[in-house]
This record gives sequence, structure tokens and C-alpha cells, in this order.
Amino acid sequence: MKRRNFIWYSMLFLVGCGTAQNTRSGTDAPVGLKNPEKLRLAVTDVLSLEKLQRDYEPFRRSLEAVLGVKIEFFPVANTTAAASALQLNQVDLALAGPSEYVVIRARTNAVASAAITRPNYYSIIAVPATSPIKSLAELKGKKIALSDVGSTSGHLGPLKMLLDAQLNPKSDITSLMLGDEGSVAAVKNGSADAWGGSAIDYREFFSASEFPAIARSAPLPSDVLVASSHLAPEFVEQITSLMVGNQEQLIAGLVAGESTKKYRGSQIVAAQDTDYDMIRQVYQALGQGDFLK
Repeated sequence: MKRRNFIWYSMLFLVGCGTAQNTRSGTDAPVGLKNPEKLRLAVTDVLSLEKLQRDYEPFRRSLEAVLGVKIEFFPVANTTAAASALQLNQVDLALAGPSEYVVIRARTNAVASAAITRPNYYSIIAVPATSPIKSLAELKGKKIALSDVGSTSGHLGPLKMLLDAQLNPKSDITSLMLGDEGSVAAVKNGSADAWGGSAIDYREFFSASEFPAIARSAPLPSDVLVASSHLAPEFVEQITSLMVGNQEQLIAGLVAGESTKKYRGSQIVAAQDTDYDMIRQVYQALGQGDFLK
């Protein structure tokens, strides 16, 4: 799930959640609903009902059958709107990308339910074959072309690799946030020294002989179904258990959408909040840690 301008949406998030932010205070404790008549489902980067129906209708039907509860789509404009809707009891479940989940979790009492793994979901850093750069350490003082600000695979993943190589992403390198196509063009035309992005984009846009990868990240955190704190904890546990136990049916519905083929070969597992600490670490290194508190 791609993210847009991180500074922009994080500022909006602070404003948007200000009126509803009784977070971690217990003021929106679960109401004890074990068998709600319906669940309202949002997908954080799908902006319209039309796109939700086009891409996620088969998944909605599968999830409805597995949970035995009527499920309705609830369109949201962005992560900010999704978080506010969860906090205000307008949305019960939200499918979010890893970086989106971290923001939502920081600003609401919503909890991670089931995680949806993504095969080959990791980041790559590559350089031109003619480059003298052969290791991450040699990127110090260089320019690296990245995708969208806040993208897990196209921004945060590559920066985590640099952090692990003892490079400061704020002072040791220059990050060029250029989007998918722009970042590819930059390293190919020589305006950037290296490229960082998803393994899928690397295979699509580059020849390994012309732009060899100098590093590959560990597997990135999974997408996650976030559950509102207005749902009873026992019911959230039941959702997780049913999704894990019926994952073949759910994945079949998920990959049937027009733009959800990335979930082919996925698995559904119980989500662990600590799996997303690598994203929090990068935000801290970028000086954006305060808004996660």
C-alpha cells in the first residue's frame, strides 16, 4: 500500500484525530459486543466505494461468509480518515499497510487482528553496474532515489537497511523522493547514485546485469486487519481465529480483485505488534517519532 507525502498526512493526522484522541486513556473501552449485526470495513488506501467494490468485493463476500456477519464497505479518504473513523466508532475493521498501521496504532486504541503476508515483500538497493559503489557503507554522501514518502517498501525499507549499515538517513545520505517512475528514471539517467524500492519494482524496471542489487532487506512487515477498540476483545480474537483457519477461502477472494494480485501466495497469521517496530525505528531516525507517541 503506497503512502503519499508523510509530513503532510502526519500533520493532518494530528489535526484530524485531535477531537477524538482519548487514546490509551480507556475512554473508548470495548462496549462488549460479541455478535454485532454488521461490520463496517475500510481499506486505508482505497478512496471510493467504486474502487472498493472493484478491488475488494470478492474479499468482502468471503470475509462475510467466514465470520458469519454482514460486512459493509466504508470508504475513507486516507489514513487520517481511517483512524478517526475507527476512533469514532464509524468503522469496525480497516485493512492497512504496515506504515499505516503504525500511525493508526499510535493515535487510536485499535488493535491488530490478522496479518496478511506478502510473498517477496522486501526492499532492494541497487546501483548501476558501472558504479564503484559495492556496499551500503559506500553510499555515505551519495544520493539515493526512493519512491513515495512513507511507503514501506519504497522508502522505509531502504532506510532501515541504511540504518543497519550505520548510516544516518538524515545526514549521511540525500534521499530523493521521486515516486516509482521518477526514482527509476533518476538512477538510470545518473541524477541519483543508487535506487531503493520494492523487490517487485526492481524485477519489473531493472536488469540485474545493468543495475545489480548491493543489498536486500529482511522480509517487510505484513499488511494487517485493524480492529476497532469498540469491538469486544473476545470477538476480535474470534475474527483472528476464523481468518487464520479459513485463509485459503479468504486469500482466494482477496486475489480476485482487479489490483490485489500482490496477495497471490499470501498467508493469514495472527498479527504481532512487535513486527512493526522496524517502521517505528525508521520514523524515530527521521525525527518523526513525536507523532507516534
